[in-house]
Amino acid sequence: MTLEDLIADDDLIVTVSTNGYIKSVKANVYRSQGRGGRGVKAAELREDDIVDTMIHTSSHRNLLFFTNTGQVHRIKAHQIPVQTRTGKGVVAQAVLPLQPDERIQAVVDTKDFSEAKFLTVFTKKGVVKKTAFEEYDSRQASIIAIKLQDDDEVVVVRTTSGERELLMFTRDGMAIRFPESDLRPMGRSTQGVRGIRLREGDEVVGAATTDDGEEILLLSSGGYGKRTALEHFRAQKRGGIGVKAMKLTRVRGTLVGARAVSPEDEIFVINTSGVGIRTDVKQISRQKREATGVRVMNMEGDDQIAAFALVPQDEEE
Repeated sequence: MTLEDLIADDDLIVTVSTNGYIKSVKANVYRSQGRGGRGVKAAELREDDIVDTMIHTSSHRNLLFFTNTGQVHRIKAHQIPVQTRTGKGVVAQAVLPLQPDERIQAVVDTKDFSEAKFLTVFTKKGVVKKTAFEEYDSRQASIIAIKLQDDDEVVVVRTTSGERELLMFTRDGMAIRFPESDLRPMGRSTQGVRGIRLREGDEVVGAATTDDGEEILLLSSGGYGKRTALEHFRAQKRGGIGVKAMKLTRVRGTLVGARAVSPEDEIFVINTSGVGIRTDVKQISRQKREATGVRVMNMEGDDQIAAFALVPQDEEE
């Protein structure tokens, strides 16, 4: 008998905030709701924080925490402190062996081993790498996911099937879409290949797959946003400069992020003063690639959009 045999394999909801707070909550705390409900508050966070990641797992599952430095930390879900639904959580360093400058960028449940063939990593400098999911089935507590060059960082990690298309979006409003088949599977400790060619000063701020949603939601630092159908981003070869995803001006600022969404989704947007709003995605206009977007949040003084996240879906189904 092991210690784990004495721990019930409860269903858990694990959340991670943009400021690095982590917690788990018994799944039955989240009441079932019909689609379109406003949901319930997931945590009493500071004004400048957002719940960025929320996954449904169970106590005995292994979770993979991908960080900006290209590392993966693996722990059992029951090692994350269980708190009340509105609890803030604990700093991630209390649970994971993170360095001072290391941030959690993605969380993957190993139950997805049977559903996804690959884990695909996208970096700030435009690099992309696809690795067989089974290569992460390691008993080591910390392993490498990608070998990074210079000041590069991991931005997004997605589970992929090998048969879909990938999209990358940059701060200057460029985007590229290419087939996943353009990427050959590589080992964990390799550097990856060029996904998008960046102009000087530009960097990747978001990525998605064609499985993630029906549209792309783009939001700029000046508080403007829009939805654009996936079909408006034509597929091309990997490694090009891409196409214009959003027309940016001095007032609209730079692209803060891009996420694949569905019309029934909600987002939470927060600015640099810590003020946040929650809004339905369908209230943001659907526009073509060349459009500049509509006002999503009013800015005062030197405020800018700091981040946005999908509002985590409660246990609806």
